[in-house]
Amino acid sequence: MVDKALSFYTKYFAVWVILFGLVAYLLPKPFIALKSGMNWFFALTMFGIGAVLSIDDFKNIAKKPAIILLGSATQFSVMPLGAFSLAKLFDLPAELAVGLILTASAPGAMASNVICYIAKADTAYSVSLTTVSTLLCPLLTPGLTLLLAQSYFKVDFWPMFFSVVQMVIIPLFLGLAVKYYFQKKLEKLEKVFPAISVTFIIFICSLVIALNRRYLLMVIGSILLVTLILNIYGMLMGYGIGSVFKLGWQRRRTLAIEIGMQNAGLGTVLALKHFSEKTAIPAAIFVFICILTASLMVEIWNKNPKAK
Repeated sequence: MVDKALSFYTKYFAVWVILFGLVAYLLPKPFIALKSGMNWFFALTMFGIGAVLSIDDFKNIAKKPAIILLGSATQFSVMPLGAFSLAKLFDLPAELAVGLILTASAPGAMASNVICYIAKADTAYSVSLTTVSTLLCPLLTPGLTLLLAQSYFKVDFWPMFFSVVQMVIIPLFLGLAVKYYFQKKLEKLEKVFPAISVTFIIFICSLVIALNRRYLLMVIGSILLVTLILNIYGMLMGYGIGSVFKLGWQRRRTLAIEIGMQNAGLGTVLALKHFSEKTAIPAAIFVFICILTASLMVEIWNKNPKAK
């Protein structure tokens, strides 16, 4: 019964994002009051991710370094450059431009692993790509943001670097260590961790709406369009690059999902911590957009005879 409830909750988290977003817009104070705990909440999410990874996930990385390198290089080039170009093309305000670039410079989202599984893509490849991009993000996320966004805002590399290490790398490896030493005891809790991750995404999106309640309606149309274009562009580029390098259809799907979906939760936390409340808007909107488009692609792909 509990497992079914957790699965239902996790599966429909786009619905909860909308519902709680509406609540946050109407009643912002309870969400704003919880802002001080967001770093710990995100660290707990990353601990949970580490606790469900296994040694086999890292063995998969070692077995196929070339295609992992291809995916990671695509992840950290296509999306940041796309965000920078869209920010210029749509002449976004400085805070929104920085937020869009920061979101695009984040690593892959762990939700992409679930989407790949449902889409009958190469789930092991997806987990490997997400793991590698997460390990690289302390250097690449602040580095790319500094490179591409410094014309809009002052970007402090080292404070952002240490924030990522504290909130991502340390909890991730603590989770791995706990999994290694207490594997049998953790088996019953493995389905709880995805639910924690979903709860964090719901909370962080609701917090951004609560903080930007008055400003949000002024920019919602333009930022929805820009994030949608960025997401679709990332998915098309991922699939296209997979085709150019003659990857199988499962890995092409995996690349499309991995490149199109970013860890916007991390982007939101970094935006709130190192920039401003308005800077977090693109990341919060991107969460919702990428889940909707990925779910739509899964439906289309699963009607394909290959998937059957």
